[in-house]
Amino acid sequence: MILHLDDALIVADKPAGLPTVPGRPVELHDCLWHRVRGSVPDALVVHRLDMATSGLVLFARGIEAQRRLGRAFAQRDVGKTYVAVVSGELADQAGEIDLPLAADWPNRPRQKVDRDTGKPSLTRWRVLVREPGRTRLALEPLTGRSHQLRVHLAAIGHPILGDTLYADEHTAAAAPRLLLHASALAFAHPLDTRPMRFESAPPF
Repeated sequence: MILHLDDALIVADKPAGLPTVPGRPVELHDCLWHRVRGSVPDALVVHRLDMATSGLVLFARGIEAQRRLGRAFAQRDVGKTYVAVVSGELADQAGEIDLPLAADWPNRPRQKVDRDTGKPSLTRWRVLVREPGRTRLALEPLTGRSHQLRVHLAAIGHPILGDTLYADEHTAAAAPRLLLHASALAFAHPLDTRPMRFESAPPF
């Protein structure tokens, strides 16, 4: 589960279905952070993945490293790449989805496109493989809104397979899990600024 460990940070590979941090229900107390702290007690949370999403998660060791890494995420200095399998076949080879997002309060935890009050949200996508009725994409979220990739892809008519929140019943049942994986992270090391890059192959 831990892919990299040094004096300032930890990179872990989260399985689908495991929360990044503990949730309120007792059944969600088991989480990636607690498991990582079993080996590295000073691990601190920097960012999160949805419970249904698998892939790379970065933790800091110590408050100063957490502050520097958190600032890198806030300033969009962290390169994030995801792989998803979506419903349908996209016509173009690459593109951008620029749709503002806001919380859908009556239907929490859902988010929604909201052109009046939503926060700016931008996703770049690129086709990796086309198959009959589905497309494998590389995704780069340039902003970090909650459920951004899931909402954006559903909004353009290509929801992620296995998405029980934003896809129709047929698409949600088309995979045993959400087919979304955080496959790469690139950032400057918080202590000496050397470039770091980590990759994880999608398990689907």
